[in-house]
Amino acid sequence: MRGIVFVALLAVAGAGEVRAQDAAAGEKVFGVCKTCHQIGDTAKNAVGPVLNGLIGRKAGSVAGFAYSAANKDSGITWDEATFREYIKDPKAKVPGTKMIYAGLKDEQKTNDLVAFLKQFDADGKKK
Repeated sequence: MRGIVFVALLAVAGAGEVRAQDAAAGEKVFGVCKTCHQIGDTAKNAVGPVLNGLIGRKAGSVAGFAYSAANKDSGITWDEATFREYIKDPKAKVPGTKMIYAGLKDEQKTNDLVAFLKQFDADGKKK
């Protein structure tokens, strides 16, 4: 009986924890991003630049996209931490950015979105 109670307590205690990154869930989160951005092997610049190979890429560097001076001159190279800060509040991270997005405040959705984006190399192929 004590074992059952212990397992139940562990289940309740773990229920509030943030789960691991989930790329499939991140694809659903990306649905909002699709309004302006594309990703994958057929992606093209749209209202926003292609997001292929985002992690590790210098901000303002996608050929053929007209970035704001703020973005081009930000000095940012996208890593997970920088992207998380940016996507939470783009205008706070890069004042003057053209990106019109209120921000993604949900940490789990951000985790999932990062997992989804990290799947794509610079050519849009899934790793």
